[in-house]
Amino acid sequence: MRFSSLLQRLTGAEGQQSDHSSDPELSGAAALDQAGEGQLSFLEPGNALIKSLESTGASALLLPLDDEVQKRASERGIAWVALKDPRLGFAEALEALYPRQVLRPGIHPSAVVDPAACLGEGVHVGARAVIAADVSLGAGCVVHPGVVIYGDVVIAEDCELHANAVLHPGSRLGRGCVVHSTAVVGSEGFGFVPTAQGWRKMPQTGHVVLEEGVEVGCGSTIDRPSVGETRIGAGTKIDNLVQVGHGVVTGRGCAMASQVGIAGGARLGDGVILAGQVGVANRAVIGDRAIASSKSGIHGEVAAGEVVSGYPAIPNRLWLRCSATFNKLPEMARALRKLSDG
Repeated sequence: MRFSSLLQRLTGAEGQQSDHSSDPELSGAAALDQAGEGQLSFLEPGNALIKSLESTGASALLLPLDDEVQKRASERGIAWVALKDPRLGFAEALEALYPRQVLRPGIHPSAVVDPAACLGEGVHVGARAVIAADVSLGAGCVVHPGVVIYGDVVIAEDCELHANAVLHPGSRLGRGCVVHSTAVVGSEGFGFVPTAQGWRKMPQTGHVVLEEGVEVGCGSTIDRPSVGETRIGAGTKIDNLVQVGHGVVTGRGCAMASQVGIAGGARLGDGVILAGQVGVANRAVIGDRAIASSKSGIHGEVAAGEVVSGYPAIPNRLWLRCSATFNKLPEMARALRKLSDG
């Protein structure tokens, strides 16, 4: 694909560009410090890789609105375009350079599809997938090999279930959801009642609802509750190895990094970001657009827009001040002992 053709697909690419006489043929893309001839790369504002401009082998670049960076690229004879958001442009470019494989509609001979299941037009069902009765699969869905869909599952149009994903009874997926390999949606919540004879299982009869455009990473699990529903808001993105407990409700556009654990009944607002290994306690409440840094432990309520860190989680600025003091504690303890001995 010619660079000039690619630019027509990029948001905001009508801005400043390098000399149009330089229009390389692009066969792929790579990181700035690894790109070679025929490859596209990008640079974000303030990126530490700016020195790589002097040595990159990329044939074309997506650059920030920075005159000095653009000048360096031009001096090296590299074709470029300046974008307000080079990372977004790179994502769009990857879609053009590496178009997704379109699977033919149909059911593989080794798949097991109950005759009572309802499959929409253009559905693809891969090898050894299992689809039970009382399943509704919307038009254009892709079910990859080894997927298991229990009964009482409703999946809207254009969803994609990757190899060996499992959808348990009561799962409801909105349009355009993606469930990656080995993820489990709708598994039984961890509900047991203590008795004199031991733990009595609480039947988990509720639903898991993934609203439109939710993506669930590999190995993640989203539990259904005893009653009611677990609901993941539209556009939310869940990384690999995330546990979402029964009865959790999230707002729209949340993001959860790997190894996040959310206990039952927690409530997340819109746009909440949970970094890696964050733990959210039972029935904790997190306000809109709040952010929890890695390994934070949230036990109560986090206000909208708050950034928290630490265990238990406290405001990030306070946590930074506390962290700066940690390595001074032995010295402070010695000084305190001297004062008490004196």
